[in-house]
Amino acid sequence: MSDHPAVESVVARVKAVYGSWRRDTTVAQMRADWDHLFNATGDASVEPIECAGVACQWITAPGARTDKAIMYLHGGGFQVGSLASHRELMAELSAAAGVRVLGVAYRLAPEHRYPAALEDTLAVWHWLQAHGFRPRDIALAGDSAGGGLALSTMLALQEKQQDLPAAALLMSAWTDLTASGESYQTRAAQDPIHQRPMILAMARNYLGKTGDATDPLVSPLMAAPAQLRGLPPMLLQVGDCETVLSDSEAFARKAREAGANARCEVWPAMIHVFQQFPAELHEARQAMASAGQFLEAHLGAASKRKTSS
Repeated sequence: MSDHPAVESVVARVKAVYGSWRRDTTVAQMRADWDHLFNATGDASVEPIECAGVACQWITAPGARTDKAIMYLHGGGFQVGSLASHRELMAELSAAAGVRVLGVAYRLAPEHRYPAALEDTLAVWHWLQAHGFRPRDIALAGDSAGGGLALSTMLALQEKQQDLPAAALLMSAWTDLTASGESYQTRAAQDPIHQRPMILAMARNYLGKTGDATDPLVSPLMAAPAQLRGLPPMLLQVGDCETVLSDSEAFARKAREAGANARCEVWPAMIHVFQQFPAELHEARQAMASAGQFLEAHLGAASKRKTSS
């Protein structure tokens, strides 16, 4: 990555956090360190709210409409990450799509293993509908573990024959907790952080002794074609330097083969959830603009913003 100094600078910041962790570093310390890494604030408003017993936040960029919603699920391997670490990303997404974002602080492992995160997400989904949002007025979005969780949520709704969201945005989505994709080998030398042993360790922490990594509600890549056929339009964004590249490419391919609308954008030279670094990476800003256009189109959010501006 020597030909992309901005990426190298970002990687150095992230490695400084990972490099400080030792075997005796507590989960609480890891979470605090991760939140501190992403501490930028913008001009979006932040409104804490409890939804069906789950702590959430409304993140609203100036001018964003409030009759639609993007329900956001943060990444962090189901163990770190929070509404604080992802506040800037959610604010950028709200501005790009012109819609307010509901960030969900689902329960984390190892204190709360699968299916706690999925249960919380489904509870918030139903809370939104109970408070006047129609499924077609809601998009799901998430990064890394949160991207996989967004897909698991849709598969769970489909399994129960319940209405699905209008669309889904999935950034560096973790869709395969068995880490079986070829990119775990082909991108191992390029990915500065996410190596297969760490990925598998996070999966074990999330699942515990009884969880099954091949369950489609855990690893959406394992879903049968019939489970994927009815999913809403999906945009997957992933960096070409990621070990989880296959997680996005293989899922998008499998979904398309099943008849779903799934587009995968592979960004050259980019790292895991590069969209979290908009100040440093112009590719992050470009990717967010693409994501915003996708969500606007499927939420029907563009027309009101244009007529009211």
